[in-house]
Amino acid sequence: MKTKALTLSALLIAIGTLSAHLIYIPAGVSKCFPVQHAINVIGAVLLGPEYATCIAFVISALRNMFGTGSLLAFPGSMIGALLAGVTYSHIRKVPAAMAGEVVGTGIIGGLVAWVIATTVLGSKAAAWFFVPPFLVSTIGGSIIAGLLLKTGVFKSMMDK
Repeated sequence: MKTKALTLSALLIAIGTLSAHLIYIPAGVSKCFPVQHAINVIGAVLLGPEYATCIAFVISALRNMFGTGSLLAFPGSMIGALLAGVTYSHIRKVPAAMAGEVVGTGIIGGLVAWVIATTVLGSKAAAWFFVPPFLVSTIGGSIIAGLLLKTGVFKSMMDK
């Protein structure tokens, strides 16, 4: 199982890193990335909260190193991945993971991003500046993940 989990993690990290410059929503000093949110939900459902959070961290770090992300990628993606994994592990339903991702990234991650933007990046944005674009991005990505998981593409991986 560990080899399978690490292989799937590497695949999700590669997809997240390579697609970062293709699909994003600019929001001031932030770039909202729906593919990341889809990966968060898929990772949470297939691998659990620890792996999903680690995957989000590695993608955020690589995106920053390659210049396709911002410092704000960390709180948005990691909080959403963690909440998606925790809610899925308790309720065992894909919509629960989707809701965890939306609340974690869209609301909590957006507010944490505002704190980082104002304190570290010197932004003068209002507290709710990041929440709407984060919500749009995470809702879109969560729907994509929900549809992919519903199609059965990952069925063999879901049977643990």
